[in-house]
Amino acid sequence: MKARSHKQDKINVITLGCSKNLVDSENLITQLRANDYEVVHDSEEEDANIVIVNTCGFIDVAKQESIDTILAYAGVKSEGGLEKLYVTGCLSQRYKEDLEKEIPEVDAWFGTLELPGLLARLNANYQHELIGERLITTPPHYAYLKISEGCNRTCSFCAIPLMRGKHVSRTIESLVGEAKSLAKRGVKELMLIAQELTYYGLDIYKKRELPALLDTLCEVEGIEWIRLHYAYPSKFPLEIFDAMARQPKVCNYLDIPLQHGADGVLERMRRQITRAETTELIKTARQMVPGIAIRTTMLVGFPGETEEEFEELCDFVREMEFERLGVFQYSHEENTSAYELEDDVSEEVKADRAARLMEIQQEISHRKNLEKVNQTYRVLFDRKEGGYFVGRTELDSPEVDNEVLVDAKSNFVRIGDFANVKVTSAAEFDLFGQVVE
Repeated sequence: MKARSHKQDKINVITLGCSKNLVDSENLITQLRANDYEVVHDSEEEDANIVIVNTCGFIDVAKQESIDTILAYAGVKSEGGLEKLYVTGCLSQRYKEDLEKEIPEVDAWFGTLELPGLLARLNANYQHELIGERLITTPPHYAYLKISEGCNRTCSFCAIPLMRGKHVSRTIESLVGEAKSLAKRGVKELMLIAQELTYYGLDIYKKRELPALLDTLCEVEGIEWIRLHYAYPSKFPLEIFDAMARQPKVCNYLDIPLQHGADGVLERMRRQITRAETTELIKTARQMVPGIAIRTTMLVGFPGETEEEFEELCDFVREMEFERLGVFQYSHEENTSAYELEDDVSEEVKADRAARLMEIQQEISHRKNLEKVNQTYRVLFDRKEGGYFVGRTELDSPEVDNEVLVDAKSNFVRIGDFANVKVTSAAEFDLFGQVVE
């Protein structure tokens, strides 16, 4: 049953942070539109009378962006440009009491699991039958599929369990149902996301069931690529690599944040793995899935990180030659176990180490890209930008990885379609090519 009509209201949902937050916003928008609200996403227009900010609280930079965004809309509200301002998401989950005092212009604050309460505040009904039927805000040919919520890991630097709670898997049936719904709407690529993919199924099936989920999702007609994001390396279930190897639809791609390459730092981070064990895991992945692209992230400036330990990390990155790598600077987060340690690496040193590590990765990426020249890859095209059609190989995820550019003057492709592209030249993080039959 729908609630009363709300055609007089217009809501702008602002999403900050990661892809998991984006899925939460998409579910929120789906529920609001089903209740007859007019809803836009990340709109720069100023014609909405209600704004909902979905915040990120992961690290200092993300928290500051969230606070700045809330304050900006609080200012608009104070000047009469908004009727209502609501805040949800990770920052609100973690700092609700403090924020209520600091920013009274916000009408109400909601945590990460309080969607029904937010809807109720807007006199909207939470409609259970819409679960799995969410609208997507990404380009229509790809979508994120959140397979679980929360995390049971105890990494000393991470506040995510404080904001997202314990690990809770969704059932295989519900995920397949959502995948079929997305496929009917033209989605060809699914990015499976979770705080920790390898834990999937342990809570409801009493065993790790990501391979079984992959096998079942591969049967969904219309889905052509399935991509894995955010796996934990300790005691990694090798059956996942088996599923990659036997299922053509599962991309030869794994996002596995490793965080560091020095044993001392890994121990202080409580990562439950050593450099030698990590090295063996990466070598095993490359043996079991030839051509796999390993994407990882590293954390520099952790408390006590010496120059020698940072050099160990640099040597590790040189040795492993990761296909994709990102770098975060350590953020001292309250209520984490690392908060008890002294944040003794200066911000200047953190920034310098991040830049130095990315210089190493830039050289690795350029060399690996040059090896692709004269090879042909299947490319999914995401957009047209300037004079180029821009797409990705199966080795690249949207927005964070390399892209393939083909000249729009001499090539034609349709956005959302696949095409074979022969690489003609390469830069550090981009490939250039021509469409071939």
